[in-house]
Amino acid sequence: MDYMKNFEEAEKIDKLRSKMLKYILYKKRTEQEIRQKFCEEEETAVEDAIEYFKELNYIDDFDYVQRSVQEFMNLKSLSIREISYKLCQKGVSKKIVEEYVSKHEEELIEYEINSAQKIWHKKIQNSDENAVKDFLYKKGYRQETMQELEK
Repeated sequence: MDYMKNFEEAEKIDKLRSKMLKYILYKKRTEQEIRQKFCEEEETAVEDAIEYFKELNYIDDFDYVQRSVQEFMNLKSLSIREISYKLCQKGVSKKIVEEYVSKHEEELIEYEINSAQKIWHKKIQNSDENAVKDFLYKKGYRQETMQELEK
């Protein structure tokens, strides 16, 4: 009797891990995204599966931040504040985001300045200087970045 119950429980956990693995492999996910997706499942099974995949490095929020920031830097023009906000929206803890930003501060500042310059050159053709500055401030660009544009 106990054997059958343990077998069914193991089978349930195995099915959950399989579903979770497909979800993770389709696209890199944060721990929070995975929790939200599988919130209907039994909580202990979800926790066990998450821990299992963390040990195998399939779930790693710091790695997710690194990959996402690289993707943003390659494809978009964002401020550091926008990057942080987007990552927090995905469920990455603010602590992890701040740790990443402080470790890569020089690189991110250079990226932010380049992003601001791209936006500046694009928008200045159709707007006045103050309107473009206001736009950049609203997008979260830092005061120091704005001063770099004036040089």
